[in-house]
Amino acid sequence: MFEKVEQILEKHKRLEERLSDPAVIKDRKRFEQAAREHKELSQIVQAYEEWRRLKKALDEARSLLEEADPGMRELAQAEVEEKAPRLAEAERRLRQLLLPKDPNDEKNVILEVRAGTGGEEAALFAAELYRMYARYAEMQGWGVEELSRSGSGLGGIKEVSALIKGAGAYSRLRYESGTHRVQRVPLTEAQGRIHTSAATVAVLPEADEVEVDIDEKDLRIDVYRSSGPGGQHVNTTDSAVRITHLPTGLVVTCQDEKSQHKNRAKAMKILSAHLLDLEIRKQMAERSAQRKSLIGTGDRSERIRTYNFPQDRVTDHRIGLTLHNLPAFLAGEIDEMVRRVIESREAERLAELEEAESEIPAR
Repeated sequence: MFEKVEQILEKHKRLEERLSDPAVIKDRKRFEQAAREHKELSQIVQAYEEWRRLKKALDEARSLLEEADPGMRELAQAEVEEKAPRLAEAERRLRQLLLPKDPNDEKNVILEVRAGTGGEEAALFAAELYRMYARYAEMQGWGVEELSRSGSGLGGIKEVSALIKGAGAYSRLRYESGTHRVQRVPLTEAQGRIHTSAATVAVLPEADEVEVDIDEKDLRIDVYRSSGPGGQHVNTTDSAVRITHLPTGLVVTCQDEKSQHKNRAKAMKILSAHLLDLEIRKQMAERSAQRKSLIGTGDRSERIRTYNFPQDRVTDHRIGLTLHNLPAFLAGEIDEMVRRVIESREAERLAELEEAESEIPAR
């Protein structure tokens, strides 16, 4: 671990020099990249400095335990008992920061919410979930651009896709993928019985053009007239676009814009994100063959969370956490849940790292 820290300290120093280089300052792209790397490494440097400070204080306190003076030994023992757990926590934090980063962590997100089982009630729940994530994104200072939407009769959503733009959006939302279940009495229920419905959420990192190479020969592109409400030309021209990726069978449609060109561009953005997600899930499946994850891979079939209205609670089944005040949660106040799931995932990765290190033979 400490060999890696030494390498990071050296790289951090080089980045500081680069950020003061006039040639780099003039090149906006190089400067922003260097500044981003410097900021990320600064967290590790600060954590290491804290660990080193605590270790020095603890070593000094332990050396005083050999003193003949009983009063001095008592003070030293109190210092050891106070510093030892803090040092352990500082080391855990440092190891956590040294975990390999997902290259997609800082990317924008393609968010997709679809109604599942439950008819109109599922569509209404899907609409609530979409508003919840949109409000959470706004609280984080991220932008939300809706890409496509298919509504239902009572104001629900059959499916919706949106681009969430903001630094770290994928790292915060990546574990929201899965099946979300709601338990409540629907507005259409005359007998007052509680129904269970579901909606699925998919969180995909936005794909860069260089990451996903799509051969035009692999695409079948169909155009047709849009359906549903829209501007005066939306329903009278062949502006809607359906793109089928033949090798995978993925189908993406977009009909929100009056322009066929704009609909095609949006559909390609969504398709690229799906193809990147397929590759990511393929890699995750290969890794999960070696270990089972408490969080899972975000597979769409997993039931990850239940929203119980009669009991005013939301429960995440992956980590066994239940929070109350469901109206506030659906209003976008989901940060505690998001944070706790991420912490659980990181703790698992840290345990795996420590287990792997313990198996390395001592020199």
